[in-house]
Amino acid sequence: MSGHLKVAEEVADALAEGRGVVALESTLLAHGLPPGRNLEVGLRLERVVRAAGAVPATIAVLDGVARIGLGADELARLCAPGAGFAKLSRRDLGAAYALGCDGATTVASTATLAHQAGVGVFATGGLGGVHLAAPVGAASWDVSADLDVLSQTPVVVVCSGVKSILDIAATVEVLETRSVPVIGFGTDSFPGFYLRGSAHSVPWRVDSAVAAAAVVAAHREVPGGAGVLLVNPVPVEFELDVELHDRLLREGMEMVRERDIRGKDVTPALLAHFHEGSGGASLTANTELVADNARVAAEVAVALAQSASR
Repeated sequence: MSGHLKVAEEVADALAEGRGVVALESTLLAHGLPPGRNLEVGLRLERVVRAAGAVPATIAVLDGVARIGLGADELARLCAPGAGFAKLSRRDLGAAYALGCDGATTVASTATLAHQAGVGVFATGGLGGVHLAAPVGAASWDVSADLDVLSQTPVVVVCSGVKSILDIAATVEVLETRSVPVIGFGTDSFPGFYLRGSAHSVPWRVDSAVAAAAVVAAHREVPGGAGVLLVNPVPVEFELDVELHDRLLREGMEMVRERDIRGKDVTPALLAHFHEGSGGASLTANTELVADNARVAAEVAVALAQSASR
């Protein structure tokens, strides 16, 4: 292991014993949820993973060291108001190590660190993707690093597709081009984060964690380093109303154009617009879909561990 990587004892023991482990990202907690709510969600996600029989490994960088699994005090530090954790993608890890920074990990960096530590299953909310261009219909060069990292890193990412404020069509095409298998968990449609479906189908479907684990195990025998994207729709009772969603998206894109918001500032601005315009329903949807993804990921991790032990 690298001197900049520390695996929590509980996680190390589970890996050594061949038990299921689920990586959890920290950007959602440090940047995606309000103080108070973030710690509540962080603790809930770990409980969900444990309830399904796996060990949670929340990942963050503390004082220049990547921590694979956080203790209670470390999780509270991550979620504290004004904690000032940088948002770290994979490209930022070296600088954060060398400068002794605190940082919250994105999908790209969490997947990278999970794989380095030997954790093969990762639960998150939504994968990053290709951003919508303003004006809509123009080409966008704003593409999340998550897509390239997933094409090179053999982890299972359980998520609810990509946020519907992104260009789902272009994202699906990039995943295909990068040879990343996309598997629908109980769905034939590629989820749109707040929405259970989109206009895009998934090429493969499974209806149980055991079936998902079988696909993952078989994929790992295929040459190449790509991970697997397992897409699990938001629970039906928490899906946003479609008309409300579409109106908020139209308004949000108009706001982005009028205010000339660009680059990494676009997504936070649109998410804040959704939260305000939906009366908090989008934040509830976000929380509930992440919790359900943690459950599915834990079930898959357990099934993979059991199949490996036979």
